[in-house]
Amino acid sequence: MSGTTRCPYCITRFKITEAQLEAHAGMVRCGYCHQTFDARPGFVSDEPSPQLELPILDMPVAVPDPSLPVLQPMTLAEEVAVVEDTDADDGEHQPADRTWLWGTAATFSLLLFLAQAAYFFRVDLAAQLPAVKPALIGYCKLLKCTVPLPQHTELIGIESSGLETYPGRDGWIVLNALLRNRAAYAQAFPNLELTLSDSQDKPLARRVFRPTEYLSPLEYQSAGLQPNRELGIKLHLDTADLKPMGYRLALFYSNGQAR
Repeated sequence: MSGTTRCPYCITRFKITEAQLEAHAGMVRCGYCHQTFDARPGFVSDEPSPQLELPILDMPVAVPDPSLPVLQPMTLAEEVAVVEDTDADDGEHQPADRTWLWGTAATFSLLLFLAQAAYFFRVDLAAQLPAVKPALIGYCKLLKCTVPLPQHTELIGIESSGLETYPGRDGWIVLNALLRNRAAYAQAFPNLELTLSDSQDKPLARRVFRPTEYLSPLEYQSAGLQPNRELGIKLHLDTADLKPMGYRLALFYSNGQAR
């Protein structure tokens, strides 16, 4: 009769014969870690017998002897074959299986995190890393989203503005303003809010000008206000019925605060 046994110290599995089991009261030496152990408790017969599954009680342990047979580790193919036959019965999970499962879960979690980060920070990523913008646009096509230009009001401002009369047209005024983008990347054109007031600084009229209303035909709204660039604006307004004495000009984005 022959079978296999397992070293309790290094968990290496060995082939063993009945003669080796009977010699020296079952005591053998591990050929891998060189520890001496009783091969009988971990013995698995090639022809299983219900009696061999019974616990061995009160068995005397012999003193280690240098003449004990030294078992040699099984080859990888032999151990895999034994594992397939025995591990399904004892319910033990293999370390390789656990490593593969943890690795797969970690990889999936990382990919999910990167996908969420790309979605929520797509505007800033496209502005700071123009090379990845085409990939973000393609990604957004799948999610039915867009990659708009940044809208940072703290980095865009009104450098100067003023009202003057329109020569030759009574009651008309001209609004001149100079916008500057202080960001290192292009930004969306803001909305302009003009408030006309009387001599007591009470509002007489208020109007919001969208980019399409103050940009010239040669300026493309989709390109945005380029980094570290200025934009001059000139608007002609009929204020004959208002006769304003003062004004306030502010810029804002649709989802931001006026400045």
